[in-house]
Amino acid sequence: MGKAALAVRFRSSDELVARLESAADADDDEPVDLLAHALQCAAILERVGPADRELQIAGLVHDLGTLVPPGRPETHAAVGAAAVAGLLGPRVADLVARHDDAKRYLVTTEPRYRHRLSTRSLETLRLQGGLLDPEERAVLDDHPDLEALLTLRRADDAAKVPGARTPGLGHWRAVLEGLACPAA
Repeated sequence: MGKAALAVRFRSSDELVARLESAADADDDEPVDLLAHALQCAAILERVGPADRELQIAGLVHDLGTLVPPGRPETHAAVGAAAVAGLLGPRVADLVARHDDAKRYLVTTEPRYRHRLSTRSLETLRLQGGLLDPEERAVLDDHPDLEALLTLRRADDAAKVPGARTPGLGHWRAVLEGLACPAA
């Protein structure tokens, strides 16, 4: 991965929204483009956790690392987390950073969960390490925000419905601006 990709840091909600808009041109081999996926994920999280704005925004931005750089599913969570950390804060960044670990956790602890994954998600599961080993599982078992991580992951896997109607980016702008750190 090039240094330029690692250096991507969103400094404003306008910059972040512009990158999300560009996600309409990428699909990551799923049945919906990355913008539709992000909007569906955030909408699901708004429905299941209406008071948890950080979780909703984590759903909106969780796959930004797929765009910077594209084609690196094994590192996209860490890249995306680093890109949003300064702007959206440590909790959103942690949820983004660990959303792939949450997939691994769910297929480890609930073997039938694997059947909910898309073909592409099964492919990336292998690239991201497959099942958790006992030490990795213990780390997640002890994570203070495990339920939010698993909720994000479940929303991520459900947010791949072609033609699903969701609020657009304008719906999320005020939430993004409310979470944005002033000195990002």
